[in-house]
Amino acid sequence: MSKRGSGEGSIFKRGDGRWAAALNLGYEGGRRRRKHLYGRTRGEVAQKLQRVQRTLADGGVLTAERQTVATLLEAWLSDSAASKVRPRTLQRYREIVRLHLIPALGRVRLSKLTPAHVERMRNEALARGVSPRSAAHHRAVLRTALNVAMRWGWIGRNAASLAEPPRIPEREVRPLAPSDARALLQAVRGDRLEALFTVALACGLRQGEALALRWPDMDLERGTLTVQRSLQRVGGEWRFVEPKTARSRRIIPLPAPVIASLREHRARQLGERLRVGAAWEGQGWGDLVFTDELGRPLSGFHVLRRFKALLALAGLPPMRYHDLRHGAASLMAVQGVPARVAMELLGHAQISTTMNIYAHVAPELQRDAAERVSQALWG
Repeated sequence: MSKRGSGEGSIFKRGDGRWAAALNLGYEGGRRRRKHLYGRTRGEVAQKLQRVQRTLADGGVLTAERQTVATLLEAWLSDSAASKVRPRTLQRYREIVRLHLIPALGRVRLSKLTPAHVERMRNEALARGVSPRSAAHHRAVLRTALNVAMRWGWIGRNAASLAEPPRIPEREVRPLAPSDARALLQAVRGDRLEALFTVALACGLRQGEALALRWPDMDLERGTLTVQRSLQRVGGEWRFVEPKTARSRRIIPLPAPVIASLREHRARQLGERLRVGAAWEGQGWGDLVFTDELGRPLSGFHVLRRFKALLALAGLPPMRYHDLRHGAASLMAVQGVPARVAMELLGHAQISTTMNIYAHVAPELQRDAAERVSQALWG
């Protein structure tokens, strides 16, 4: 039980010639708490005293001056982040805190943390071979924790926000030409996961969204697909979690060839289920659309390995699974789908994300526009 003090303090001169002030901060655990300020002149101590009194008047607390960055990070993970982010995101935050932030800054007093500390951490990470993008992510996690500390009244400024971020080379988005997309579809034709890659390319689903699809989410008669959840593996266990953003919940119309591919996939899956009989485990997962041979969820690693093997067999260049999502966006741009419509279909949280992909196909769109003008003027 703590009782807050008034923050009143008196300035006096010490025996060693320095000036000091003692503030009454009330009681905590039955003990009186005081804070002492020091300076070479009376004016210096008076300024410090005024800043502390303003902090207390604004509702801030001074107990955090004894806290370290490590203390804050642990409190943030358990008291704030754990209830707000998805399990895999929380797991990643914990890894960054444990492997990077605490080793670099954990012992620094929270009240003494400066932008220089954060920039030194960045430089040392880059020197160890950490990528600029990862270093930027570390800073972002620290910035989020410090924002919470400001809301809690532990600090008055965010040192991570004031620190210079690392320079990140722009990640190239390789537009997928319609001819490449057709070659890709031909490469996966007949494969057990053909429908998965077809849905990813035609609809632009995130991998976790596609792997979490259940047959009740499919209305093949009306030709729609509903995204309601995502599948993640956390600590060796599969979990269904909320979609990435509010816009990620969406209903997507399916092209006729995708419906046909899904019907073929369902027939193939029913055949597998009959062959294994009682060994089928799909009932426990809510009738997933994309599973292994026993009805269990597919791992992203398995999907990526199969995808790369199919690309190699077809003689196509290496590609990330996420490039299928970018491919869907670039194909929409080439076909003249408005960016706002593409944003809704892809479940992007911001239109800027969609426009970034659209910008990479701008040269092709410009050529098409020139040809249309030519047709209009000269026939």
